[in-house]
Amino acid sequence: MIEDVPRRVAEQVRAGFGLSISAMELVTHGADQHARVWLARTLDGGRYAVKLSGGGTAAGLVVTAYLADQGVPGIASPLRTRDGGLAVDHDGCRLSVVPWVSDQRALDGPMTDAHWRAYGEVLAAVHAVPMTEELRRLLPAGGAAYPSIVASTRAVAERLRDPAERLRDPDDPAGSLAGELAREWSAVADRVDALIRDVERLAVDRRAGLGPDVVCHGDPHLGNLLLGADGQVWLIDWDDAVLAPPECDLMFVVGGVLAFAPVSASQQATTLDGYGPVHIDRARLAWFLAVRALDDLSDWTRQALDPDAEATDRDRAARIVRGLVSEVGLVTLADVALRDLDRRS
Repeated sequence: MIEDVPRRVAEQVRAGFGLSISAMELVTHGADQHARVWLARTLDGGRYAVKLSGGGTAAGLVVTAYLADQGVPGIASPLRTRDGGLAVDHDGCRLSVVPWVSDQRALDGPMTDAHWRAYGEVLAAVHAVPMTEELRRLLPAGGAAYPSIVASTRAVAERLRDPAERLRDPDDPAGSLAGELAREWSAVADRVDALIRDVERLAVDRRAGLGPDVVCHGDPHLGNLLLGADGQVWLIDWDDAVLAPPECDLMFVVGGVLAFAPVSASQQATTLDGYGPVHIDRARLAWFLAVRALDDLSDWTRQALDPDAEATDRDRAARIVRGLVSEVGLVTLADVALRDLDRRS
C-alpha cells in the first residue's frame, strides 16, 4: 500500500515515466525545505528515488543527464519521461525519478580509503567535462548571490540585537531558543562582521579573475555522497549545481565544512590523490568558505527563529547553528582561512 504520499503522485509517475509503483517510503533526512523524496518500489522489484521539487530550476537534472552521457562515474542519471523530458509537472512542482543506487550515506560510514579516493575521482571528472552553451545558460555562477547573503546575514544579526527578540518569554521554548541564539551570535559578532567585510572586499578585488569556471556540484558534502561496494561512490542531489572555479567544490574536502563530519588530513590527502594534480587558490577557497558560512549561519538561524516551524525543526536548526559557530564549525574555518590569507599576503 502507498500511504506516505497521495496516490495521484504515484499515478503521475506511472503516466509520465511508465513505472508501476507498489510502495513509497518518505526519506526523512535532507535539508531542502522545498523538496520531498521517496524511496519507491515498483512491481518488478526496482527501486527509485522519486523527488517532488518546489523550488529552483531543472538545471540539476540537465547536468546529471549530461554528466552521465559523458561517462562521469558516480552519477545516477535521471529517467526520461515518455516524451523524452527529465521531469513532469505535478501541481506546479517538478516530479523526477532517479534509480536508487545505494542505501548507505557517507555520513553514516564507514568510508574506506577507496571511497575517499573515488570521491576525488568523481569531483575531478565532473570538473573536466566540456562546457556546453546549454549549461552556460542554465547554471548560475557560484557565489553570485553573495550580496543577498550578506544582506540577509546583516538582517538576522539586527533581528537578534532587537531587545524584543532577545527578551522573549524564557518560559516559552521558542523564546528561550531566541535568547540562546542571540547569545551565540553575540559571542561571534566580531568574527561574522569580519567575514562580511572580507567577502565584499575579495569579491571586488578578484572580480576580474575569479575563474576558470567549470561545472560544480555546489554542495558535495558527505550527506550528498552514497557508498557502494568496492569503493564505489555516487554524488547525488544536484539542485545547487553552478558554474564556478573548482574551489567551490574542493572546499568541502580541504575545508571540511560540516562541523559534525570533519575531514581528517589523511582523508583529505586520499581524496586529493584521487582528484589528481591541482593548484588550489587559497583566496578563492577562503572566499567560498566565507560565503557558505554566512549563508548557512543566516539561513539556519532564520529557520530556528521561525514561529510557524515545528519545535523539532527549530531545535534541529539551532543545533546546526551551534555547530557552525563552534571551534570546528564553518564560521571558524572560514575565519581561519581568511586570516591565513592575510598573513600570506
